[in-house]
Amino acid sequence: MPSLAQILEARTAEAAPELVEPIDRNRVRCHACGHECPIPDGAAGVCKVRFNRGGRLFVPWGYVGGVQCDPIEKKPFFHASPGALAYSFGMLGCDLHCSYCQNWVTSQALRDPDAVAPPIDADPEALVAEAVRLGARVVVSTYNEPLITSEWAMEIFNHARRAGLMTGFVSNGNGTPRVLKYIRPHIDLYKVDLKSFDDRHYRQLGGRLQPILDTIGALHAMGVWVEVVTLLIPGFNDAPDELERLTAFLATVSPDLPWHVTAFHKDYRMSDPANTTADMLVEAAAIGQRNGLRYVYAGNLPGRVGDLEHTRCHQCRAMLIERHGYFVRDYRLTSDGRCPDCQAVIPGRWGRRFEGQIATSPFLPDRRLRVFGSGSW
Repeated sequence: MPSLAQILEARTAEAAPELVEPIDRNRVRCHACGHECPIPDGAAGVCKVRFNRGGRLFVPWGYVGGVQCDPIEKKPFFHASPGALAYSFGMLGCDLHCSYCQNWVTSQALRDPDAVAPPIDADPEALVAEAVRLGARVVVSTYNEPLITSEWAMEIFNHARRAGLMTGFVSNGNGTPRVLKYIRPHIDLYKVDLKSFDDRHYRQLGGRLQPILDTIGALHAMGVWVEVVTLLIPGFNDAPDELERLTAFLATVSPDLPWHVTAFHKDYRMSDPANTTADMLVEAAAIGQRNGLRYVYAGNLPGRVGDLEHTRCHQCRAMLIERHGYFVRDYRLTSDGRCPDCQAVIPGRWGRRFEGQIATSPFLPDRRLRVFGSGSW
């Protein structure tokens, strides 16, 4: 019986020329993620899914590790087409090895023998047709690290764009200038997990802090809509000084960057810290607000974090979007993305109107749940 690595090796294509650099003696350098691995002939990069054969870099192609339909608020994007259905696909592999990963079955599939997620052969045109049939307005590459499977994601995104859909990455942000330039023409939205503001912590996860900070700044400068998430883990990244530095950095990129601070729960190999409480989220959010971030949200604990689930006008504090979890209870933005009370422009990627919600919780493509309009919870 073939191994998972052998199965995946048969589902590959050559890397985009923009993302590979010849070195010497059939060695190549991969530029898909911040590791920028120099890969000898016969070896794979840190991600385990991009490998060198005869001086040519091969990359994942032609499959998905899973598909799910999510409310866009789950990604989370709060300033992009609220209420939209996000047709979400993932592949296998990751360039980090976070001990608390909530998608470890796919992200750690080639590192952990307990992570069993066989690939499903897929066709880009058929995936997009299914997204359209289900009423999705966004197609998102997520669940594993999408940067290491950028070529396949861009193939799908090309079809999605032609069908009038938005596209997005849910990513750890461990990018490079080359890969960001490569994906920029095909992508609208980008969620970055800023896991810590301490390089020592990032090295525990298998990466470095600086490439993530560079990615956030570069994406914003390129005009991609960026939202940033920090999973708050007691004893790991919740020190007030670290949160001060993290949020001060985001405010220097732009005070309009939405920052989501979300609750950790014990998962995968991290069972020592206590679960994050609502009070911890509220305290962290207050640090971000004091540092000048205009849109700070607290997630994963619906109804327990005051108004930190909602979007308020940064100028007059009027309630613009009221949420409970992933459910949009009320929507007041004007057709041109302004506050109806003071006419301030609210940064984001808004539609001309609220188009209702197909789902307020994730579902598999063969299970449909319709929730139209907004109203009382």
